[in-house]
Amino acid sequence: MTSSTVLSVSVPVPAPVPVSAPVPVPASVSPAADPDRPQLGLAEDLLTLLRTTTTEPRPDEQLEALTLAVAADLPVLLWGEPGIGKTAALTQLAASLDLPLTTVIASVHEPTDFSGLPIVGEDPAVNGVPMAPPQWAVELVRAGRGLLFLDELSTATPAVQAALLRVVLERKVGALQLPPGVRIVAAANPRASAADGWELSPPLANRFVHLYWVHDREVVVRGLGGVWPSAELPRLDAAGLADAVAFARRAVCGFLNTRPTLIHRLPTTETRRGGAWPSPRSWEAAMTLLAFGTAASVSRDVLALLVRGAVGDGPGLELLAHIDRMELPDPEVLLADPGVAELPERGDLRQATLDAVVAAVGAHPARDRWEAGWAVLVRALETGAPDLLVGPAKALAALRREGWEVPEAVERLSSVVGLARRAENSVVRTAAAAGAGAGSAAGGCA
Repeated sequence: MTSSTVLSVSVPVPAPVPVSAPVPVPASVSPAADPDRPQLGLAEDLLTLLRTTTTEPRPDEQLEALTLAVAADLPVLLWGEPGIGKTAALTQLAASLDLPLTTVIASVHEPTDFSGLPIVGEDPAVNGVPMAPPQWAVELVRAGRGLLFLDELSTATPAVQAALLRVVLERKVGALQLPPGVRIVAAANPRASAADGWELSPPLANRFVHLYWVHDREVVVRGLGGVWPSAELPRLDAAGLADAVAFARRAVCGFLNTRPTLIHRLPTTETRRGGAWPSPRSWEAAMTLLAFGTAASVSRDVLALLVRGAVGDGPGLELLAHIDRMELPDPEVLLADPGVAELPERGDLRQATLDAVVAAVGAHPARDRWEAGWAVLVRALETGAPDLLVGPAKALAALRREGWEVPEAVERLSSVVGLARRAENSVVRTAAAAGAGAGSAAGGCA
């Protein structure tokens, strides 16, 4: 995690520009009117105008997830159908970040292009045989920074995929070590739509953060109109870096303590082995992404794309649910001062919080705690949807002990619970009537 990753992502979105509005062409690229130019020269001028575009800051969850993974220095693999815009996105990303782009088509290379070609020098018995790197790797080292784009990864043979293992994980090409300023992004088509495609080997797949690239209608239309979304690195909170790391470690370690079977789970099918799956390596990547996402205050949707891309859909969603539970308020704090209780806005989190309050009262039943529980429910009624109170109210009412008087707060909730009971009775009556109708129809047919 370095300070060089501090650029702005949270910027105001300008007012929408009509797609039909022409993009202004800078004077430096606008061709001078010359009716006597050869036709091929005019064709080049027309192509220059077509290729001249601009960018604008605007929300794009895919692009934000990609830039955050690049900032975290994790290899990223973009999956998508042919022509979806993966290569164009990488080209635009490199230009926006001012990184030289080196594109390597993996499927047209030999294993020695990545593992190095043995070169026999003087006295090989003493000096050994060095593995000479290819020209593109030498140029990356010479530049000291850049974006290495490994394209068509799913059409690379298993031998080439094996040679790529050290490139992706150790950043070594032959005997050459790529500098820290080099980021690695790959692209692949699903096997069904790839040209003579292969499934990715599990060792190579487990080294990537997998992002599934889909087209967005508005992005495509505005882009063809000449305005693409700008790709910028996330803005990290310098004061919150240590807290972000502590939170990420606590979240991942706490989750794996409760779900140890997910520490390493190799999928059973070949297709799923070629995607994201949980291992100690990919959990470390998920923890890194969680720390970066927390420090950059990214949205939950962006964080979900990244975590699921590291460890797979199922484990990733379970981790996100665990994080939600970590952020729930302490029920004992709510019971101590119900009048100022801060309840979550999201419905599922609010429901879980109210259930936790009732469970806390049930664990240590006392009259004052029972009355405080009702006060928390009243607070929830004042600040959110009443339908979430039905279950907790019934459960809390069942905890009443002999001699406990019903608090006045219950009167404010009685209409909500009564309405729910009438709705339940109506559903039961409707289902019974439907069953009776089906039975009589069957009897008539018999």
